[in-house]
Amino acid sequence: MSAVTDTMPFPREQGRSARPTVHTPPRHEDIRTEPAIVKWTVIALAALFMGLFIVLPLANVFAQAFSKGWDAYVAALVDPDALAAIRLTLFVAAVSVATNTVMGLVMAWAITKFNFAGKSLLITLVDLPFSVSPVISGLVFVLMFGAQGYFGPWLIDNGWKIIFAWPGIVLATVFVTFPFVARELIPLMQEQGSSEEEAAVTLGASGWRAFLKVTLPNVKWALLYGVLLCNARAMGEFGAVSVVSGHVRGETNTMPLHIEILYNEYQFQASFAVASLLAFLAVVTLFAKTVLEARLGSRSGRH
Repeated sequence: MSAVTDTMPFPREQGRSARPTVHTPPRHEDIRTEPAIVKWTVIALAALFMGLFIVLPLANVFAQAFSKGWDAYVAALVDPDALAAIRLTLFVAAVSVATNTVMGLVMAWAITKFNFAGKSLLITLVDLPFSVSPVISGLVFVLMFGAQGYFGPWLIDNGWKIIFAWPGIVLATVFVTFPFVARELIPLMQEQGSSEEEAAVTLGASGWRAFLKVTLPNVKWALLYGVLLCNARAMGEFGAVSVVSGHVRGETNTMPLHIEILYNEYQFQASFAVASLLAFLAVVTLFAKTVLEARLGSRSGRH
């Protein structure tokens, strides 16, 4: 009897053992939260850096441009050499953007819709202008089309002038700006696949109609974004254009080259006036870029 009594639990002990044990996990703070001092220190450093290296120089450009008043500012912009540089810059940008828009679409279509030997090499070549110095890019065209280049003597004999003329500037600008459109389109078109185009062709649409009605509407915002970046780089390109232009005033100087010449001649106000126009175009481009990014974000969110 005593043995049985010793092995049976008392009622109080049995009640305690039946009560479930709740294990409270250790409390961890969200890793995204930081102490207030850390948060505001990081924000202040970022704002200080942007203010010193972005906003202040940009504001100084406009301040120097208007340092001698509105009349001097307008006079610097309507100078014949400045007008020639503005026209050439806009012309080169327009031709380069149009060329790279068409070829960027072709390149993206070939890479994303077809399988062929050398596809990886083609993708690598698309990124080549990003890895080559713009000065080297301009030098390549000089070695190809210059008077002592591979095709230079034949071009001269037939009355063609590439280097130290606008065709050379266009070629150099097209080269350095080529990846922008293609690189915006390739990832998007790879993600979308080709099922919609195949369905359109199955329903009787031609390849061209499938491109216009299916592919192009699906990539239009990415295409516009790439065009915007391409245009911004084309207008501000300096290194490659400097090599192939020859710096002929009123003929082969783009806006960046004209700004450099004015600054080297100590015409500071005039150089800043032209620079302010280029900076204004950059600000407009930045605003349009922000709008397109918001549109692309809302579009991806809906999908």
